[in-house]
Amino acid sequence: MISISGIEHQRELEALPYFTKPAAVLLIGKQGKNLDKKIGRLDQIGYLKTLKKGMYVSSPFYELADKELYAQYLANRLRQPSYLSLEYVLAKEGLIPESVYSLTSVTLKTPRAYTNFIGNFTYRNIQKKLFCGYGVKMWQGKKIYLASKAKALFDYFYLNQAADPGRAVTDARINREGLTEKDLAELAEYTDLAKSRKMTKILQIMRAYVS
Repeated sequence: MISISGIEHQRELEALPYFTKPAAVLLIGKQGKNLDKKIGRLDQIGYLKTLKKGMYVSSPFYELADKELYAQYLANRLRQPSYLSLEYVLAKEGLIPESVYSLTSVTLKTPRAYTNFIGNFTYRNIQKKLFCGYGVKMWQGKKIYLASKAKALFDYFYLNQAADPGRAVTDARINREGLTEKDLAELAEYTDLAKSRKMTKILQIMRAYVS
């Protein structure tokens, strides 16, 4: 570890996947304008990286981290609560042919987008009763939340603004070989929960599409 002057608890700071301004007061040992100046200098020399306003990570931590898993973890933390879903999960699961360059998530909060040195993070809002269908995987003892294939598919079509369900399915170009009857049964559960005519129609189309 290379010592950086003016940081009281450098080792602890470099062990964190991110920290905010209140934590920086304790870790760096400054506050107010002095803290802002110090953060600015640390950013200039490349020691700190800004994730969003008031949220940072040290370069030593990021350089050693698994970049993909860190990006997934960060997607859950930039806007909380949220879970990865939509195009990002569909692409990871091989259900859509396009490459996805944004980490797409679903949140209970208002829609938002962030861009930082890692990439683009976008968030779509969904009602509380439909904020479900995600699993947990662990990374360095921390939780990462990702939608199942079926829930990512549901979120994608449910939040799609296309008026014609048939056109929405056609345009999505879903890889039917990537879906199983179990996936469709799970999709049906979310459709029943949503009580959405559009999703009921899409479920019917998807069943015929996959069979």
